[in-house]
Amino acid sequence: MSYFMTHLPSGWHVDQSILVEEDRVVCIRFGHDHDPECMAMDETLYGVSEKVQNFATIYLVDITEVPDFTKMYELYDQCTLMFFYRNKHIMIDLGTGNNNKINWAITDKQEMVDIIETVYRGASKGRGLVVAPRDYSTRHKY
Repeated sequence: MSYFMTHLPSGWHVDQSILVEEDRVVCIRFGHDHDPECMAMDETLYGVSEKVQNFATIYLVDITEVPDFTKMYELYDQCTLMFFYRNKHIMIDLGTGNNNKINWAITDKQEMVDIIETVYRGASKGRGLVVAPRDYSTRHKY
């Protein structure tokens, strides 16, 4: 599904997408288009893109083609989703300890809509850290 979505081909395009958008949350998925985990995330993002188009915009960045942000955002996972609002990185507390990004594939579309909507509501109120609608600390059951 990644071929249906907007890819950002350079670091300049990533910066401009974050800078230009004033009213909506910018969701950027960093990863590889050929990775199975990214494919699952892309499928979910494509499925929700129409529902969230009024308050969010979604972009994909292949970190092989655009390695500019790898160290800055610590993009060492296979698939990473980050949120920005009015040129500011919005952190999200998922209960996992890493508040900067989502670094696993979310396959439930309603769950993704809820997360993006929570980020938008919190960011539009001026918050830099929002709490996710669900706690993901017990995501992996050992």
